[in-house]
Amino acid sequence: MSSTGLSRGRRCTIASRLNASAEAAVAATSSSRGEKQKAAVARRVEYYDEEDARGEARYDVFINHRGVDTKRTVARLFYDRLVAAGVRAFLDNQSMRPGDRLDERISEAISQCAVAVAIFSPHYCDSEYCLRELALLVESRKKIIPVFYNIKPSDLVLPQAVVESVAHHPRDIERFKFALREVKNTVGLTYDPATGDLAELVTSAATAVLENIDKHEVTQGRHMIMSRL
Repeated sequence: MSSTGLSRGRRCTIASRLNASAEAAVAATSSSRGEKQKAAVARRVEYYDEEDARGEARYDVFINHRGVDTKRTVARLFYDRLVAAGVRAFLDNQSMRPGDRLDERISEAISQCAVAVAIFSPHYCDSEYCLRELALLVESRKKIIPVFYNIKPSDLVLPQAVVESVAHHPRDIERFKFALREVKNTVGLTYDPATGDLAELVTSAATAVLENIDKHEVTQGRHMIMSRL
């Protein structure tokens, strides 16, 4: 089994807990802000201690997003849903600790993950970090689930300021363009804040993640069997 794969028992547990975590999220809105913050901290401490004790790869899922657009909305809601269900998810401001080196930790998380969720939003392509993460995910051949949040796939175009910036090597510009082309040609989830249901989006994304982690585990298991023949 791959270090990022989920055992059958864990998959069943996660699947059953996704709905439970959705109900718990609704119930939590009646709690005070202080109580919710304490519960979140306690959950994260228990989460990291459990992973370190087992010595497993830390992340199943990498969440690639533009913080200014989505960190306080869909990205955080999606992260909380996955963690509450027992999925190891990486979200930069929740998963990194003081003293961590940004590039190193992000590269490790991408290397470990079985699946990535890329949340595209109006200011996504303005961020060098978003583009570099996406390029690394594509180059690492990770399974990517695109979420088009208040944006259409056709809108994913590098801004002219990025293309002409002397800070970017021409090779990097080509990497960014290639990565964007790849996700444009990948079936994803779309969301319009004016008409969409955010809870439904989060649930659909979480379900897609579990399905793809399951496929990843089956594929890895077959590779291991073939290597032993």
